Amino acid sequence: MSFRPTRRRVLSAALVTTTAATLGAGTPASGRERWQTRAPMALERQELYPESWNGRVYVAGGLLNPNTGASAHFDAYDPAADRWVQLATLPDARHHIGLAAAGGRIYGVGGFSGGFPRWQAQADTYVYSPAEDAWSAGPALPAPRAEFVIESVGDRVHVIGGRVRATPDASSFTTHVDSTVHEMLDPSTGRWTTLPPAPTARNSAASAVIDGRIYVIGGRRFSLGPDGTPIQRNLATVEVFDPRTNRWETRAPMPGARGGLAAAAHDGHLYAFGGERQGPEPAVYDDVWRYDPRRDRWTPAGRLPTPRHGLGAAAVGDTVYTFGGGTRAGGNFASDVTEALLLG
Repeated sequence: MSFRPTRRRVLSAALVTTTAATLGAGTPASGRERWQTRAPMALERQELYPESWNGRVYVAGGLLNPNTGASAHFDAYDPAADRWVQLATLPDARHHIGLAAAGGRIYGVGGFSGGFPRWQAQADTYVYSPAEDAWSAGPALPAPRAEFVIESVGDRVHVIGGRVRATPDASSFTTHVDSTVHEMLDPSTGRWTTLPPAPTARNSAASAVIDGRIYVIGGRRFSLGPDGTPIQRNLATVEVFDPRTNRWETRAPMPGARGGLAAAAHDGHLYAFGGERQGPEPAVYDDVWRYDPRRDRWTPAGRLPTPRHGLGAAAVGDTVYTFGGGTRAGGNFASDVTEALLLG
């Protein structure tokens, strides 16, 4: 099955180099971090899982503002030109869809369809060909899933945790459950393989790959109270999967529990950005943390100029870019912000 391509269109070519806000008081940084504001996205959206590939960052779908619908928008950010290029739209609108590059293509996996409150996890996998600017149908997940973490290691695509349907017809966030399932796609065969499950079931976590290992950080656990009230508990848990040994291990927790955060790797370190707390007093975080795997240690690395959750993060060269996200807790207040953390 294939889909008709959409012609590319340049969305923004203006170079914006505004100096970022001052680092927050009481949160020292290494002195190397500098922020710049870059060209905004074409749409205000959140719940993004971007992928960095061939010097660009690709962003797909997202939750629109307000959160009454998902987006099929797909574009690429070109850091060298500070511009966004619109690409062929997703075959179906999705939010919380995960992107991973493998074998010269980009895989768009799972995600939720629908706007609040009728979120429904999907199993579709779409495959994007940059040469043709077109999507085609790929190997579907064994079961519908969304709000997972996704990473590619050695041209294999790993999907870990997230929300799965509690029943086949589950159609709202509350009728899904958190998962520990870990599945890997081999694009050369089109087959999914089940790997050792993650130690912790969670959604809205973040991840990055360092030295071939997958680091899964933060996130949250969903449950229902005795009276049926939804409870979202943020986590500080850090777990690492090594595909070479097929084993998980637990590392030092984050300094603070965070759900809806973003992460990216640079120069052997993991950077974590933002996140939210949904209760008892909703809040959006502006913290930036740096993790050193060799020392198993977290240190503060300044603050986001624009506090956000549900944002995406990806590294290109010596810069980590953060995209979109909600500026207030919950599904509304999505932004089009692009901010760059210069680490060189």
